[in-house]
Amino acid sequence: MRIAPVFLFDLDGTLVDSVYQHVLAWKEALDAEGIALSVWRIHRRIGMSGGLFMNQLLRETGLEISHERRERLRFGHTAAYRRMAGSVRPLPGAREVLAWLTEAEIPWAIATSGRMETAAPNLAALGVDPGRSVVVTRDQVERAKPDPDLFIAAAERLGASPERAVVIGDSIWDMLAAIRCRALGVGLMSGGYGVAELQQAGACRVYDDPADLLNHIDEIGGRR
Repeated sequence: MRIAPVFLFDLDGTLVDSVYQHVLAWKEALDAEGIALSVWRIHRRIGMSGGLFMNQLLRETGLEISHERRERLRFGHTAAYRRMAGSVRPLPGAREVLAWLTEAEIPWAIATSGRMETAAPNLAALGVDPGRSVVVTRDQVERAKPDPDLFIAAAERLGASPERAVVIGDSIWDMLAAIRCRALGVGLMSGGYGVAELQQAGACRVYDDPADLLNHIDEIGGRR
């Protein structure tokens, strides 16, 4: 008997074209606190948990950041992102790949390092109802990427072990989390990381975007 895989998708940069809105929202929040950090350095950290982002920020700037300041940065990012969320669109093929998996009766879920407060408009743009589909956000786990908690929780909610999962993500943080839960990591370049970076982080295959993934889905176990 063939054991079909389950597909676990990251959200930002994987299914929706939202990475640069997140970058600019963090830049706005940092500027409001008088913290100078180059945009490219922010981009390299999109996809990791907010707490790890703050730890990296400490190393980058040498600043002492109090709990209160961390909270202001988080809320500042959320407020700025929600103002920009109207420009977020699904990536090419995103809706189609989810529809294909649904029709093929292959279980899928979304697991994002974002909290529901920022994930909600992205899910709406994608046409995914978190009340009807499996969606795991940062609010629901102890640690986010590169820890594997999000993908483990998503697989469990699909009734599968993480070893059966194909993790689709656009960042090195997704691939590192996939390795840590013994899932198969598949990278997309739609979030700004290159082929070599994703492969070095553990991706067994790399595609341009969800449309390219759908064209090659049989390569990673997607069969009707």
